[in-house]
Amino acid sequence: MRDLLLRQKQILFFIIAGGLSAVVEIGSFKFLSVSLPHLFPRETDFYGVHYPLSNIFSTSCGIITNYFLSIWFVFERGKHSKRKEFAYFMVVSFISTLLSLGFFQIFYSYVFKDNIDLMIYTLSPEITSKIAAILLVSVLNYSIKKKIIFNG
Repeated sequence: MRDLLLRQKQILFFIIAGGLSAVVEIGSFKFLSVSLPHLFPRETDFYGVHYPLSNIFSTSCGIITNYFLSIWFVFERGKHSKRKEFAYFMVVSFISTLLSLGFFQIFYSYVFKDNIDLMIYTLSPEITSKIAAILLVSVLNYSIKKKIIFNG
């Protein structure tokens, strides 16, 4: 019973940490996707890739936020040295970033074509695609980080 409660607590903290990281990632994506096209006009469509720099930079912000929240609140340390743990985290995050970028391109190009009106805020196809990609990759992230990087 105690293990079940601890696991539920860990999943709850992972969701909270992921939510905060997603807020950082989506917020920085929104800022960058508006700002960077003024500096780099091809940012909106770079050989068929939409918002590549905005995606990469915002995902990096989310990853760094998630790393610190994960080691402070979610997972126990001790399975690997700090250096090895960080290296594993970055490798998994790099793969997750590639998956997230791929899912974003699919969602933006084929799935989310219209704005979603939430009455108090309207979600653009870019933001909706980013949110969907984050949610999809999050499940994979939790499993891998729990089993491989931190004490499973």
